[in-house]
Amino acid sequence: MPEKKANEISRDLRALFTKAADSAQRENYDYAIALFCQVLQREPAFFEARKALRIAQAKKGGGASSGFFKKMMSNAGSSPQIAKAKMALHKNPGEAMAIAEEVLNGDPNNSFAHRVIVDAAQALDLKQTAALSLESLVHNSPKDKALVVEFANTVAESGTSANVAEKYLDDLIRSLPYDPDLIQAQKNLSAHKTMDEGGYGALEDGKGSFRDVLRNKEEAVTLEQEKRVQQTEDTAERLIGEYESRLPNEPGNLKLMRSLAELYTQKNRFLPALELYQRIKGSDMGSDATLDRAIADTTVRKFDFQIAQINPFAPDLAEQTAAIQAEKTAYQLADCQQRAERYPTDLAIRYELGQLYFTAGKIGEAIAEFQKAQQNPHKRIAAMSLLAQCFAKRGMNDSAVRTLQNAIKESPKFDEEKKDLIYHLGCVFEKMGKKAEAIEQFLIIYETDVSYRDVGAKVDAHYASQG
Repeated sequence: MPEKKANEISRDLRALFTKAADSAQRENYDYAIALFCQVLQREPAFFEARKALRIAQAKKGGGASSGFFKKMMSNAGSSPQIAKAKMALHKNPGEAMAIAEEVLNGDPNNSFAHRVIVDAAQALDLKQTAALSLESLVHNSPKDKALVVEFANTVAESGTSANVAEKYLDDLIRSLPYDPDLIQAQKNLSAHKTMDEGGYGALEDGKGSFRDVLRNKEEAVTLEQEKRVQQTEDTAERLIGEYESRLPNEPGNLKLMRSLAELYTQKNRFLPALELYQRIKGSDMGSDATLDRAIADTTVRKFDFQIAQINPFAPDLAEQTAAIQAEKTAYQLADCQQRAERYPTDLAIRYELGQLYFTAGKIGEAIAEFQKAQQNPHKRIAAMSLLAQCFAKRGMNDSAVRTLQNAIKESPKFDEEKKDLIYHLGCVFEKMGKKAEAIEQFLIIYETDVSYRDVGAKVDAHYASQG
């Protein structure tokens, strides 16, 4: 369910929200919190109420988060309420969120409660709600790279607290300047950065009113619509002209060169783009995994563009396409091998190399790379899935089953990735002749997504054979 705005909830809930906001404005936080919780129990997707509740919880607690004893209490995960929330998480994410909010009412910095809310919100597709609690988690653990990346990526999807996420990301990049996960998260955030929802920063500073939230929200919607219209204009050529005129006067501006190279690539001007990337590579800052990846991506796009330019009516269309495709595949494999040698601890590159080996049919080499790549928490599940498929191709079906089952256990959300794992597990059982186990897996998908791959046909065929 997507988050809802004030005009999307019922009139009685809007009245209850206004009453809660008035109570908070009068600093009657206990009553305000109780009313906000009532609103959210009926409409967990009402983000303005969630945000206002979080501010009221913080103000009730005095906004203090320092002190050893308080910090230890906020990280105590043995609370029966936390255990109850975790138990409810998979069956009823909304209930889990409500229980976690009860914990936050008394301890607004409790990391375990915020983690429950993040996982529940992700399960319900409430990106802004997830980002809100991730911000608190990152505030408690600003050096946790995986957490900062998760926060930045969630913000990139939701548009919430973009400036805050950017600050934490920049702080961490200063100590890990070439970390590919951080660089990619920074790119995602820059690409999707949107304005703040409006009103909430003033609330937290004590300068605004809870009533300002609704008024500022309407203004934000209008500004966002205007912004979207402006973004429809093609400004790439104008920017290229501007950057080209600046470059002779700023020959050492690597950021300018990189921005211009990206614009060239966008306009399919691959030769000048690659020339600029090579100039950057020859500088003191040339040792950068993201720069090497940009060169590789640009070269691959050049091959794809060449294929797209082939005359579709040419008598040798298939031969021309196959020749360029073979050249592209050979380049990708050779380039990725070089990057893996240059950055041996970059597990994202190991995963990419494993994919290329798998596609090329080099299963032994792929297995070795996926076994390394699964140590990267952001690539772990995907690496385990492909590792299992490698085992299956070698006839090591028991190993494939164990690997897939472990990956499924580690996947909390029933998303496309988890469907893929379950589907492949069913296929391996089929290959082993274990029809009952196979159909059990296919039914898990069938009951929620009958159109997924050929699951519908498999299940229908099974029941047809049963008469």
